[in-house]
Amino acid sequence: MKTQSATRKSFRREGEDKRREDLIAATLECVAERGLAGATVREIALRADVTPGLIRYYFPVKDDLIGAAYRAVMSRMTVQASDALKNADSDPRARLSAFVTANLGTPIMDPHNLSLWAGFIGLVHADPAMAAAHRDGYLGFRDELEALIRDALLATSKPADGSITRRYAIAINAIIDGLWLEGCLAGDIFADGELAETGIAAIEAVLGISLSTKGGAI
Repeated sequence: MKTQSATRKSFRREGEDKRREDLIAATLECVAERGLAGATVREIALRADVTPGLIRYYFPVKDDLIGAAYRAVMSRMTVQASDALKNADSDPRARLSAFVTANLGTPIMDPHNLSLWAGFIGLVHADPAMAAAHRDGYLGFRDELEALIRDALLATSKPADGSITRRYAIAINAIIDGLWLEGCLAGDIFADGELAETGIAAIEAVLGISLSTKGGAI
């Protein structure tokens, strides 16, 4: 049975976690609308309805808050793509197809996410902490993609050793990134689902397999 003291500590921790999340959310709103230059501590405090001093309590320097916000964006998009696998068919080809489709559709392929990405990306080469956040996000996504690629290749009796799947993952990640960027910038010029279908067709050509559960090698 939890003691009263333990309950208070748990409640406080949950409250502090929620406050951090609120500050990160306010930061993301500022970056999306005003860019990094407009995401001042004062503006973030106004949006979160807190004092600048409270922000400094949770994030001693502004760079800590900006880094946490960038990690939150990267994590959110990766989680949204991973969630698509929960309802996907168990066939490895269908799971890879579902992952690609999720990344090239809403809510991931969205102008708001592009605004956030564009706001943060300029700091990647200038700030070691941001560079580390970007690296972690990229590698986390690529590792998940590589595992899906490996399973799809094995399901069709294709070679799937590490050197092969790594290169496939790098190339396919680039395909997804390019189509995602076009969809965010000018989604209205594409038919619904067109970019996802284009991405899947390109990936099938790269891997030499069909991602349809009715097909095999192509």
